[in-house]
Amino acid sequence: QVQLVESGGGLVQAGGSLRLSCAASGLTFSSYLMGWFRQAPGKEREFVAVERRIGNPYYADSVKGRFTISRDNAKNMVYLQMDILEPEDTAIYYCAAKGRLANEYAYWGQGTQVTVSS
Repeated sequence: QVQLVESGGGLVQAGGSLRLSCAASGLTFSSYLMGWFRQAPGKEREFVAVERRIGNPYYADSVKGRFTISRDNAKNMVYLQMDILEPEDTAIYYCAAKGRLANEYAYWGQGTQVTVSS
């Protein structure tokens, strides 16, 4: 049974930082692309970042230069370092896993709330 469990969310002031973690189990971690998505109240879920393979990240324009995705295949972990946070970053953040040849993300975590106050 595949499980993705996010942690590290919380309340932070604008300009601050948070580091989200996602622990994966039940899958061959290194065989999956790991991504982060977010959903703000009243909005659709949107892509944030993906680590296609170690050293090959891709970011949404809205977070480029502020967020950093990384993964540790030995620990089955993926991280999202979020710096210079803005109130617009307030959302539930989800990690997700996609097989490298798949078209869609197959597995999702339950999400962790990030709230940025102005």
